[in-house]
Amino acid sequence: MSFVVGIDIGSRNTKVVILDEAGRVCGTALVRTRPDFPAVAQDALTQALAKAGGHQQDVKYMATTGMGRYNIPFRDLQITDITCAARGSAFLFPNTKCVLDVGGQSTRAIRLRDKGKVKEFKSNDKCAAGSGGFLERAAHYLEIPVEELGPMSLRAQNPQNISSVCAVLAESEIINHVSSGQTLENIIRGIHNSLASRSRGLLSRVGLDGEITFVGGVARQSGMVEALKGAVAQPINVPDEPDLVCALGAALLALQRYQKLQSSASPSAN
Repeated sequence: MSFVVGIDIGSRNTKVVILDEAGRVCGTALVRTRPDFPAVAQDALTQALAKAGGHQQDVKYMATTGMGRYNIPFRDLQITDITCAARGSAFLFPNTKCVLDVGGQSTRAIRLRDKGKVKEFKSNDKCAAGSGGFLERAAHYLEIPVEELGPMSLRAQNPQNISSVCAVLAESEIINHVSSGQTLENIIRGIHNSLASRSRGLLSRVGLDGEITFVGGVARQSGMVEALKGAVAQPINVPDEPDLVCALGAALLALQRYQKLQSSASPSAN
């Protein structure tokens, strides 16, 4: 039994995807990221291997991505999360032209060339108001579990405007809406609409046409998906597990590299 592995060490969670030599997903895992990146990567890998029915010695090649990709000493290759998000999205949805990746700390718009290669990208990582971290802080202030933001957003009758591009000022707007008696549903949808508007601006900068694939943890929020559909006119794909797409892309690139190494080492290649 031989496996290749993609590990995505993100700011909030660490994700693992395991593929066999035929490119089939055999195991996945998601654990909360901790400061000890090697330990958390090993924990996630162990969980994914248990699901795959394999062991550490079955791993033939490993690629890491995300903010902690350089800190995993047992990796074979490190790859940017931009490249991995593009490759994973194109694998799941071959007609993808743009990828929107909204994570805990940043939002990225990626324009693709053929075969899932990156043509251009833009990133909004200067302010938390453009990322999932702002949603987490808003949920904390409103005393709502993050998992409930999406369904509550869909029940909004009169979404409230959140116009500030600064997270601190945007939080002040939220406080004002609460003080004026607005419903939580309307406030949350306003937050989603604000993030969708910023996302549309990034997508426009890389070329907004063709299918968009929405990935990252924020893509799990149904209200955010609906807000994005209202902000753009293009078809939007949402994977079943959007937060695993970068790890999937890393695993696919690991498989590609492993197969090249195997081919060059075979007697027929000499």
